[in-house]
Amino acid sequence: MFAHMSDTPTDGWTVDDLDALPEDGARRELIDGVLHVTPSPAPTHQVLAARLLVALEENCPGHLHVSQANDVILSMQRLFVPDVLVTTDEAAERDGKFIAKEVVLAVEIVSPGSQSMDRVLMPALYAKAGIPFYWLIEWSGGLTVHAHRLAEGDDVYQPVGIFTETIKLDEPWDIEIPIARLRPRHL
Repeated sequence: MFAHMSDTPTDGWTVDDLDALPEDGARRELIDGVLHVTPSPAPTHQVLAARLLVALEENCPGHLHVSQANDVILSMQRLFVPDVLVTTDEAAERDGKFIAKEVVLAVEIVSPGSQSMDRVLMPALYAKAGIPFYWLIEWSGGLTVHAHRLAEGDDVYQPVGIFTETIKLDEPWDIEIPIARLRPRHL
């Protein structure tokens, strides 16, 4: 549909426009029709995401599915790629993008170039889309996990815990993960 990335649609980019682009491995996200192409995450970021995925997968209930870096459609002009996510198992059986109502938990790992996005914009838009749980992982000067739950009857997140030693939660299922297990070797 578009010959070059510079051929911006007049009404902004949509999920359908992204689907029409050739697959080139680029990580693309949409924020209100504005296309954002982000570089590949740093190795420390990737190791942390992989270790979290494995730790969550070990006791994830059968009706849920843990995944990494999949597209999540919040609206036709909003698409994000959470670092780690938990979806319904039914949605995971389908090939393709997830829609927000199929996502139970979205996890973002703060990188130097994504601080405002991960701390402010993404949680606001994930909450507005109705994703029940959001975790933010900071790894500057140590590893801290900030867990949030969607406020009942509202579209904002409320903090449910800040963890520096062990992630211990009873939602979205009973989770107990030592932070040291997630820490990449050189941190």
